Amino acid sequence: MTLKEFANAKAIELGKDVLRMTAASGSGHPSSGLSIMHIVVTLMQDVMRWDPADPWNPGNDRLVLSEGHAVPAVYAVYADMAGVVGSNPANTRKLTKADLSTLRETHSVLDGHPNPAEGFPFFDAATGSLGQGLSVGAGLGVAARLAKSDKQIYVLIGDGESREGQIWEAMDFIADHGLFNVIPIFNCNGQGQADYVSRQQSAEMIAGKAEAFGFAAIIIDGHDADAFKAALGDAANRRAPLAIIARTHKGWGCASLKDVSNHGKPLGAAQLDKGIADLDATAAELKITVGAASRIPAKPQSITRPAKKPIAIPPFAEGMAAAGLGSLVEKNAVATRRAYGAALLALGAADERITALDGDVRNSTFSEMFYKKYPARFVECKIAEQNMVSVAAGMAAAGHIPFASSFAKFLARAYDQVEMAMITRANIKLVGSHAGVSLAADGPSQMSLQDVAYFRSASMTDARGFLERDSKSNTPSSKAPAKPVCVSLQPADAVAAYHLTALMANHDGLCYMRTHRPDIGLLYKPETRFEIGGSHVLMEGNALTLVSTGYMVHECKKAAEMLAKDGVKVTLIDAYSLPLDTKPIFAAAAKTNSRILVVEDNYLGGLAGAIAEDAAEQGDIRVASMTCRTMPKSAKSTEDILTYVGLSSKDIMARVKSLIG
Repeated sequence: MTLKEFANAKAIELGKDVLRMTAASGSGHPSSGLSIMHIVVTLMQDVMRWDPADPWNPGNDRLVLSEGHAVPAVYAVYADMAGVVGSNPANTRKLTKADLSTLRETHSVLDGHPNPAEGFPFFDAATGSLGQGLSVGAGLGVAARLAKSDKQIYVLIGDGESREGQIWEAMDFIADHGLFNVIPIFNCNGQGQADYVSRQQSAEMIAGKAEAFGFAAIIIDGHDADAFKAALGDAANRRAPLAIIARTHKGWGCASLKDVSNHGKPLGAAQLDKGIADLDATAAELKITVGAASRIPAKPQSITRPAKKPIAIPPFAEGMAAAGLGSLVEKNAVATRRAYGAALLALGAADERITALDGDVRNSTFSEMFYKKYPARFVECKIAEQNMVSVAAGMAAAGHIPFASSFAKFLARAYDQVEMAMITRANIKLVGSHAGVSLAADGPSQMSLQDVAYFRSASMTDARGFLERDSKSNTPSSKAPAKPVCVSLQPADAVAAYHLTALMANHDGLCYMRTHRPDIGLLYKPETRFEIGGSHVLMEGNALTLVSTGYMVHECKKAAEMLAKDGVKVTLIDAYSLPLDTKPIFAAAAKTNSRILVVEDNYLGGLAGAIAEDAAEQGDIRVASMTCRTMPKSAKSTEDILTYVGLSSKDIMARVKSLIG
């Protein structure tokens, strides 16, 4: 049986599985699954070098399904090969044909869109929010290069999806970095969700765009396995990045699913038999013999992934001196963004898993320190933050600990990509500099004032343990870890920034740290310890509890010192972490008539919201807040803009006096 005959036979056999599983689920996208079936069969059962019994193997070739809604095709092929599923290599079982009927069920590893976090480790990242998979593949390609591996990364992209700008950010990135090991495969079936795709997404136009981006573009019949494999050619002889544009038919082989209105519509119980009969008729028409045994793919090369271990960095003074910042420490004027750069440099020396990405602002975020010392582990992503975040997710899937830096405001355009990284549970670290109104002169288009609320909203619990199954009984476990999906941090000084950067590196999960531009004095002793959920009491009094974070801790400290001169002593707390353990804060507030004033230089929904929600449950604490409730503008100095938005030390002092009467 030739490869083409084999792929045809499997497309019929496994296409029936796609129809059955989506019908059982009552939802799904069988027409899209049938359109990619020949490509998926050819990749997984002939072209790719990978081990179905060890999908975590770092030497495996990888398949990223950017067109995530077509995932039933991959599930069907994976079950045909008895690939293993599970949350980790110690807790695995083989996926069976019977499992396919559990598609989209709560306890199933077969989510409606790809997600390795829920027990399907063949994938590297959650996809489904369209346009992001090629960037993930690019991150895997960068990681393979760093590992000196010849593994190949195949990315399946829908033609309608190719309208997304991030696809072309990724194409630009792949060409820029010469990632010949990343192969985008455009599935051109000509149909979107509501209608046929635009002429701009035709096979010819996509090929022309790919060529304009520096790719060798080849148009093929996507249902011809021989043509597909020939187009892939010999990876070792590529002289340019390769893009394959595959003409396919949505609902291939099943007349019941070919109409443009069938996107996302499974066959009902009454239609299922007709759909199966359609596939049988296609087999008879093409003289296809169904029933071929699954093929065993070639084994991957052996690669040793760096072992996970705690990462220690030098003490604060030593690390800052090594970064050339010792004189600024002596002058007691160091921006938190500079201390982040120093800590990143120290982390790079401590562990080869540490990598850094930046969006053309490394001389402002101070990731440049890492770039100068470890250029091979630094990835310049230019002004394409959406691509950068997804590239970081791909690198994390390959075992790296990537720190992705940009202005906090610019990261906001990648919030969708951040959310997909959260769904993946990607171990990425995001650092947004120039945050808050303290930026002053550059104005609101450069400030980030909603980031605290956004990242705080993502501190939900990671409940993957709910889906873990006993390998013998195959029953769900009720054990759920309490770890937050996302941790966000706001250092108030250089000491905090230095130690919190190291804390992020040692935390397994997504973290965001907010740094600011102005040079400020040190609040903490060099050896101060910080922890997730933690806070520190900086001053103690009995009139009121003042809680702040980041740059505003300094402004609150000024206000507290002025109040002390008037005989009013307040407690000042730096609440540097979200999620936040509010118990110590409420204990302090109990000594100040249960009154709390929260001050922060961002819009509503951040730290004050977190404290107020917990206080409301307790019921006996009053929480007031001062946030940026006026649209800011450019100002000559930080002091000017704080006065303009009502967050200066004098404003804080006046508010405290009004609260205590």
